Amino acid sequence: MSILSLARFQFAMTTVYHFFFVPFTIGTAFIVAIMESMYVHTKNESYKKMAKFWGNIFLLSFAVGVVTGIIQEFQFGMNWSDYSRFMGDIFGAPLALEALLSFFIESTFIGLWVFTWNKVKPGLHAFFIWMTSFGSLTSALWILTANSFMQHPVGYAIRGGRAVMVNFSALLKNPQLWFEFGHVILNAIMMGGVIFAGLTAFQLLKKRSISNEARIIYKKTMRLSLWMSLIFAIFGLVLGDMQMQYLVKEQPMKFAATEDVYTTTGNHAPWTIVGIANTKEHKVQDNIDIPYVLSILSYHKTTGAVTGMNELNAQYKKKYGKNIDYYPPVNTLFYSFRIMCAISAWIILVSFVGLIMSRKKSGYLYKHKWTLWVLALTTFLPFIGNTAGWFVTEFGRVPWTVYGLFTIQQSVSPNVSVASLLTSNIVYFVLFTALAITLIGLIVRELRKDPTQVIEPKFKKVLDPFDKEAF
Repeated sequence: MSILSLARFQFAMTTVYHFFFVPFTIGTAFIVAIMESMYVHTKNESYKKMAKFWGNIFLLSFAVGVVTGIIQEFQFGMNWSDYSRFMGDIFGAPLALEALLSFFIESTFIGLWVFTWNKVKPGLHAFFIWMTSFGSLTSALWILTANSFMQHPVGYAIRGGRAVMVNFSALLKNPQLWFEFGHVILNAIMMGGVIFAGLTAFQLLKKRSISNEARIIYKKTMRLSLWMSLIFAIFGLVLGDMQMQYLVKEQPMKFAATEDVYTTTGNHAPWTIVGIANTKEHKVQDNIDIPYVLSILSYHKTTGAVTGMNELNAQYKKKYGKNIDYYPPVNTLFYSFRIMCAISAWIILVSFVGLIMSRKKSGYLYKHKWTLWVLALTTFLPFIGNTAGWFVTEFGRVPWTVYGLFTIQQSVSPNVSVASLLTSNIVYFVLFTALAITLIGLIVRELRKDPTQVIEPKFKKVLDPFDKEAF
């Protein structure tokens, strides 16, 4: 085990675990805001109870996301100090905006939302949760602004061996940012819909009796959640297609790796369904191809060649130096991309069929356990799909931390040891496991509650110790 491999594993572990909760929080906050807005518009108490009941699940995700986010930021100083020195001037501005602006908005309005039920007008209370959602959206924007620079550096100059920001607006105009941001947000809202629909299915599968009012709330949740997952999964798929066309031009090595293309294709590029990349000989084995399809996916026409990784590696050696190879982990990218796409397609199918089966005239969804089990088990797929998507984004940049400017080898801290990294990896793993067990236990406890009984708690009157009548 090397220092570099342990540092990379630790950052991957903290990032993946944190990213379980980023889209979870963004998506559930957005849908809870819609639920409360429906209450404000219709005055139907069911929507208010829906917002309060599912809002508790959102709050748990938010809390764990904050904890894991803090741990993740420690990584830059602990294991990646040379990277922090190189990128500090670029990272500083968006990370400061995320903490001082977006997180401030989130934390302020989430407190107002939690503690002002029945104390302010319904419209104002709904505004609080929408501002919380807005804060989470802008938080993602600033983080992805920094990440997009790592994928496609813009608005900078190299001074004294460091990247220095010379144009902040260029970071916000970076086309990579808007593809990433749109894709993340659309899939986050889709994930929120899948989670609420899946948890609702688990609730309906319970053997205990459910009151008619609770059943109405669950059915309303199911319909709304399935609509959210269907609409935003479709939008996410469309934007993902646009993003891949962008990668053909801007990050051709990443694109070629996701499609197992080692040798530049002919004008009618075949699409590899399955295959094994031989990373030593730089060729594909045991592959099954469909003619023309890769050209259609890449250029939306039947003609168009895709540049292979072997040719691109030769180009990069001339441009950046011959001391390293520029191949990313091909098999990881190839199958991560297919897992992500397959999960998106499955969610679209399940959401569409679920909406048909849950119509008032049919009600087929609620009469058969197997349909509810399909939805319940689908709950876990967005976590896998989002992780696979981030594998494509981050592994596709290998061997760079900042594309074309700074390598992973250059980024690691010079003063860390194998022993310290191994110890911190074990500590973080134990901590994350404990957090996961705690979160699952708290979610299960919340789900055991009756959504019709989620009401504002009554507090005893607090005496003012300075009041002459207090004693």
